[in-house]
Amino acid sequence: MPAKLKSVYICSSCGFESPKWNGKCPSCGEWNTFEEDIIEEAPKKSSLKSAPSAAGGADCSDKIRTLSQIDTDEEIRYSTGAGELDRVLGGGLVKGSLVLLGGEPGIGKSTLLLQICSYLGAEHTILYVSGEESVRQVKLRADRLGVTTPNLYLLSMTDAESICSTIMSSRPEIVIIDSIQTMNIRSITSASGSITQVRECTNLFMHLAKDMEIPIFLVGHVNKDGAIAGPKVMEHIVDTVLFFEGDRHQSYRLLRAVKNRFGSTNEIGVFEMLDSGLNQVENPSLMFLSGRPTGVSGSCVGCVMEGTRPILAEVQALVTKSSYSAPRRTSTGFDFSRLAIIIAVLEKRAGLFYGTLDIYVNIVGGFRLDEPAADLPAALALYSSLMDMPINEKLVSFGEIGLGGEIRSVSNVPQRIAEAQRLGFEKCIIPKMSLRQIDPKKYNIGIIAVSNIRQAFDYLKKEYNKD
Repeated sequence: MPAKLKSVYICSSCGFESPKWNGKCPSCGEWNTFEEDIIEEAPKKSSLKSAPSAAGGADCSDKIRTLSQIDTDEEIRYSTGAGELDRVLGGGLVKGSLVLLGGEPGIGKSTLLLQICSYLGAEHTILYVSGEESVRQVKLRADRLGVTTPNLYLLSMTDAESICSTIMSSRPEIVIIDSIQTMNIRSITSASGSITQVRECTNLFMHLAKDMEIPIFLVGHVNKDGAIAGPKVMEHIVDTVLFFEGDRHQSYRLLRAVKNRFGSTNEIGVFEMLDSGLNQVENPSLMFLSGRPTGVSGSCVGCVMEGTRPILAEVQALVTKSSYSAPRRTSTGFDFSRLAIIIAVLEKRAGLFYGTLDIYVNIVGGFRLDEPAADLPAALALYSSLMDMPINEKLVSFGEIGLGGEIRSVSNVPQRIAEAQRLGFEKCIIPKMSLRQIDPKKYNIGIIAVSNIRQAFDYLKKEYNKD
């Protein structure tokens, strides 16, 4: 007798199942996250059978280990050959880890993984499983990227259970699955890419990675909202979640860790897409500052920290008369709520007026500034554009702005100043409270310490009138 099928609705955020569609998930509270799925109806169990006993499982006490009994002397990380990727992973690829790499189509996910095979294949065997391309198509891409390692083995298959059996018999040292949305388990009636299939396939690969201590890369597609397609619980199963960011029409790509059990999530990797593949950008500050205009108002360089790396980025602001009854406020790469707070502080504490003016703020190069240290350069750029007063192109600034107009201290001040000095900047505006972290005599850069935004604006006026 064929198994009966039934329709259920599963929350893509938490995996909660419901027999009917709900606008709001009763488990996690998210809206419009229920998706329909077809599954087999479980056979009815007799009410006479007793509930499973708590002592019914196997005794695994022989597997218990103390911390001192676990050997950590052997190498537990692989270097991928891409320093930017190693930085984001926390120092390299950890044995037995499950890494999920997500991003928009064409952003460079498969290209990056195929490129690192060229370095890893020198000492390790790699199995590249493609569910979207034939092995001949993967070979064409490898030829274009110059990947010729003999330790790279290709397999075109979508059956997750067969893939796991192949891995257990061939025992490769590294596995790449491209992509998880194409994988399926035959015993599950749902189509490939459905919530149930993605969740169960991820769970299957997770157990395989842990049992055999094989690092596995999973390539994940994203939906129209930019999140990885599939249930949110998939991101909880894996050890590391990496996102490839950037505009497909621009050459630069940012690799960012959203979750990492073996390292920091603050690090970023910067790549440039070329005809020959992805090229690492060792000095992203020069990339973001290339082509800066001189003598133009509304431009200020800020310094933010991405993990342990200081990065200089240009903040541009344009303040102009509005032709609408309600002026426009637009920000690209800068938090819109933070921009609204800075404008309010400038009007209240500095006596500036932006009420009837359109304001546009842009971070050059597709970079995104999320750190509070970007408040001061944004405020200086807004002031420069309003007054049509160009800022010295050799000036850099950083600092957090409070609601009282004060400039608050930030972390890693010595590293920020050293990076600005290395790139040839001559002046640096910092919070006055940050002077306790540094000795200004050690630097060949002029340090201007300010305690509020009025002092910063007065310095800009003084420098402009001097010129």
